[in-house]
Amino acid sequence: MRKGMVALGTACLVCMLAVSLQADVKSRQKTQVKFEGAIGRVVNMFGGKAAKDGITNTIALKGNKQLTASENSGELIDLDAEKIYTIDFKGKSYKVMTFAEMRKQIEDARAQAQKQAGGEKAEPGETTWEFSVDAKKTGQTKTLAGETCKQAILTVTAHPKGKTLEQGGGMIITMDSWLGPVGSAHREQVDFQQRYMKKLFGKEGETLARDLMSAMAMYPGLQDGLARAQKEIAKMEGTPFLTTMTVESVMTAEQASREQEKGPGLGLPKGLGGMFGRKKSEEAPKQAGPAGGPQRSTLITSVTEVLSLESSVSAADVEIPAGFKQK
Repeated sequence: MRKGMVALGTACLVCMLAVSLQADVKSRQKTQVKFEGAIGRVVNMFGGKAAKDGITNTIALKGNKQLTASENSGELIDLDAEKIYTIDFKGKSYKVMTFAEMRKQIEDARAQAQKQAGGEKAEPGETTWEFSVDAKKTGQTKTLAGETCKQAILTVTAHPKGKTLEQGGGMIITMDSWLGPVGSAHREQVDFQQRYMKKLFGKEGETLARDLMSAMAMYPGLQDGLARAQKEIAKMEGTPFLTTMTVESVMTAEQASREQEKGPGLGLPKGLGGMFGRKKSEEAPKQAGPAGGPQRSTLITSVTEVLSLESSVSAADVEIPAGFKQK
């Protein structure tokens, strides 16, 4: 695996939750991302309140416009005008990017990624990775934002081709989701992202985030893994109100021993750790398995929750505030 594995997996799984309806709705949503180890300490040191408490956004959707706003900034997406507005509330200004400009950025990034991937020489014994997918409903329920939600867990596992996770190590991405009714108002906002992606890329059912487009060619087997994950997600039938995603690395006892001999490192099997560089192994908490068995380390935990929903959305809720100047 090359750089960006964790970010790639995150975007893949989040985007695959898209569904399809259309109506007006306003919600408050909170997202908190926790990094472990040295990266986590840096984020906590410089990330301020957002890193500690998470970020709460207000998302207003009316027709083909959606404005996502936090305390200081926002993003307005206009599907009819095919424009993206980045808003600076403190500076009372905004920037505009057309969908065509966005597509060009994506294609340029994709071409650059393919060029880099083509220019990299495989190391002796470099691992080829494959992906397995598992989805299940637990039967548990809870009430969130006034809706009765059911728990569903999706697990995507990356492991060496021809070996199990226990035999070769790898990575596990788990999404623990509480799914509300299919007809929930929040589903309209989830659907908007799908319509946005379709407008950008012109492909039916396109649900990959913009950074995936530049990275897809760099991960053999990923596309097949995503296709299987999408099929499993489709069976779950629901709208995510609370999703906890955990990214873990898994190392065999032999791999862990080699990493310790090398000195400070991330604690990932070969090929999965490029994104993070190296750090002390003790900085990523180990979850030891049976004696001599694989060790699991949590790398990232993210939680996204819908706090409230309302159906009243005015035209002003999805417009650039009066008096703001374009940069």
